Formats: sequence, structure tokens, C-alpha cells
Amino acid sequence: QVQLEESGGGLVQTGGSLRLSCVVSGGPFSKQLLMAWFRQAPGKEREFVAAIARSGITTIYSESAEGRFTISRDNAKNSVNLQMNNLKPEDAAVYYCASSGRYGVARNPNEYDYWGQGTQVTVSS
Repeated sequence: QVQLEESGGGLVQTGGSLRLSCVVSGGPFSKQLLMAWFRQAPGKEREFVAAIARSGITTIYSESAEGRFTISRDNAKNSVNLQMNNLKPEDAAVYYCASSGRYGVARNPNEYDYWGQGTQVTVSS
């Protein structure tokens, strides 16, 4: 059973940075071709943040994340990271790591097979 575990969340001031990490276990990371980060704030639907293909070259971002967040993956360490800079109060949410065996990249959460439990990010103004 593939398991995803996020870490790195916490409390940060507006303008600060956080680095989220997600480690995949229980199955070959090589089969998790597509990795992504989503987030969900209280009372809101889960929304796409960023995704990265198996190659580590193809990436996509939400409009709010573009230019501030960077997604990367380390296939040797079975992990994917999300570097978040210039954080804003509206970035506060539970951040989820997700994986999929499909090729390419996708924004739709229905394209993803496995999910982590989430890590809380709080941004103080």
C-alpha cells in the first residue's frame, strides 16, 4: 500500500518562507509518475497548487502559486518538495501531497490515486 507523508508545515509571518516535503513509501516511487500539492482552507474546496511529472522537468502551478512556489522531486529519496516564498495570509491551509501513476501533469484531484494526511500551514499577518 502506497503511503504519502507530509512534513514541514507550521506558523510563519507574512512574507516568510516554508518548505514542505512529502515522502512516498510502500511502493516503488518510480511508479508514482505524477506528484502534486493541493491545499484546503476551512470552508473551501481542495484546490490545486502545483504538480511535477516523473522527469522533474515538467511542472505546472496555480495562478496564486506561480512565481512564489517551486515544486521539485528527488527520485532517489522518494520525495517531492514545495518551496513556498513570500507567503500571504490567503496561503494558510492544510497542504496535501498527492501521487498518480499517469503520465504528464494534471490539476484535477480526481486524477490522483494516493493522498497524504496533510500538513497545516498558518500565515500570520
